[in-house]
Amino acid sequence: MTVVAAAFLIALAVWLWTSPDAATLRLARLTHHDDEPRPPSLKALFARPSRSRRADAWRRASIELCHAMTAELSAGRTPGEALSRALDAVDLPDPGGLRPVSAAARDGGDVSAALLRAAPEEGGEGLRRLAACWDVSVTVGAGLSALVDRVAATLRASQAHRQDVAAQLAGPRTTARMLAVLPALGLLMAAALGMRPLTFLLGGLPGLLCLAAGISLDACGLWWTHRMATKAVNP
Repeated sequence: MTVVAAAFLIALAVWLWTSPDAATLRLARLTHHDDEPRPPSLKALFARPSRSRRADAWRRASIELCHAMTAELSAGRTPGEALSRALDAVDLPDPGGLRPVSAAARDGGDVSAALLRAAPEEGGEGLRRLAACWDVSVTVGAGLSALVDRVAATLRASQAHRQDVAAQLAGPRTTARMLAVLPALGLLMAAALGMRPLTFLLGGLPGLLCLAAGISLDACGLWWTHRMATKAVNP
């Protein structure tokens, strides 16, 4: 009975640990972006990490910034004034990080370079595109309002695509979590049948090797599923 109770507690803990939260089931925005993805921890494989939430916040703020800047430009503001006022009006994830941009816009500095420096690695696509628009406007005299409006439309389309892919991947991600729990359920069933699997797994070298191999394969399966989901969002 002790072995059965221990196996049951292990299975319950693994289930609670890997079960999806309500927000993920509704619509988890997959924004994880790495040039060379690194194997994450088991718990972070399908949990929505804080840096992914921060990237989402930057993308939303970039869209709002473009809209606010377009409105200011349409009202007759100069590009520097429009950008400065837009930065003050938008709720940014890191307002302090964009203070150099606001200062450059007010003082006639290199706004494009300031935007590129302030853009975060993840979620900073909008700021980098805004910097490119600024360069084009300064270099060839193109209308900044039209360029910024086009950037906003592109960012909205990308955000909608990520949300659509997230909705389609919610089922496979949940299935992968369930499959990761099956080994623990197998231990529970074996213990219920009197096979004493924990005694074998923890009682000698062959058992420890089997345990290590099983955990490694389970982790590799989770990582590979996570990698495929990431590639689906960022092809």
